[in-house]
Amino acid sequence: MNKRLFSAAAVVLTFIVPLAACDNASDAEPDQVWELAGFEAPESALPVKAENLIYVSNVNGNPTDKDGNGYISKVSLDGKMVAQKWVTGLDAPKGLALAGDKLYAADIDKLVEIDTKTGAIVTRFEAKDAKFLNDVAADSMGHVFVSDMVTNTIWRLADNKLEVWLKDDALINPNGLLVDGNNLIVASWGVMTDGFATKIPGHVLEVSLSDKKIRNLGTGKPVGNLDGIEALDKDSFIVTDWIAGMLFKIGRDGEAKVLMPLAPGSADLGYIAADNLAIIPMMKDNKLIALKVE
Repeated sequence: MNKRLFSAAAVVLTFIVPLAACDNASDAEPDQVWELAGFEAPESALPVKAENLIYVSNVNGNPTDKDGNGYISKVSLDGKMVAQKWVTGLDAPKGLALAGDKLYAADIDKLVEIDTKTGAIVTRFEAKDAKFLNDVAADSMGHVFVSDMVTNTIWRLADNKLEVWLKDDALINPNGLLVDGNNLIVASWGVMTDGFATKIPGHVLEVSLSDKKIRNLGTGKPVGNLDGIEALDKDSFIVTDWIAGMLFKIGRDGEAKVLMPLAPGSADLGYIAADNLAIIPMMKDNKLIALKVE
């Protein structure tokens, strides 16, 4: 999500990010543990503690261009580059998720399956008529969900077939995804008006995996242009806001607290609960930061 696409949105939203709707009495501000530069528009960070690795997607260009410039990096959990261009030949990879020994990456209108042992691209699943595949999440059965932010669609890969699972304007331009028990948690961007601009920013939604019913967390009051979402604890989520550059703690009641102001471009974060460590791609600054969230 680069400056060209979001410059208009940033102008529109500078004054409308609804911090007044949040409980600004924040928890202790996280401490930065490390920072690593040298990426090219990093969009998603997926830490895997068992492997001592973080997978990082790099858009490396315009997020809608099929230019073959995109790639995935490997970084150690202590912030060292392991392999900058571990997987290449992608267009504009964004969200990442693991299912078994396969890594899945959202790539504009394809869901790309990658063998984690070799880094080889196994399959590119086409999402017909998709415009902006964004985040990816997997459930315990190996089903893989991917959001199409522009078309208000959630796709699902099951039995080696990628199909539309849910299409509904009530998704409010879905960005971040998280499988949480029997529900799919959705961090919405907000209804887009002109490109990626919004008059009313998004909030967190919950979609039942059994009957696909959509409901707001809490009252559904606006929070921000939400991007990545992870479970912080049993009562809350940790969420980034791309446009405003915020890190939020959002309760299951929908109430939001600002944990820390970040620079614009804070994208699809990863979180290691055992270490209270949030890994956040700073997409516009071409770096990754690690924060200790107490």
